[in-house]
Amino acid sequence: MTAETVTLSDSAAKRIAVILKTDADKKAMRVSVEGGGCSGFSYKFDLVGDAGDDDLVLEKGDAKVLIDSLSLVYMSGSEIDFVDNLLGQSFQIKNPNAVASCGCGTSFSV
Repeated sequence: MTAETVTLSDSAAKRIAVILKTDADKKAMRVSVEGGGCSGFSYKFDLVGDAGDDDLVLEKGDAKVLIDSLSLVYMSGSEIDFVDNLLGQSFQIKNPNAVASCGCGTSFSV
């Protein structure tokens, strides 16, 4: 797996680095795809200690993101971004594979 398959925006990297500094036991943020959500699949974000054997590891500055090989199938070509606007703060996945997504941006269909 190559890191070029998913990218991490500067704003996401900065926010992840801040979050990881709050818990010394957590070394990375795991992004995964699960069945469910109003559009069929949903993104899940967790703080974890170590990478798995099949994880794609993205690193930018002090940020580290892990994506398992099954989730990578659905996320290939995506950008992980962090948005801070009048509606709130959130991580958003800009996924070229998604044919539909919900209004909140946390679920999608392919």
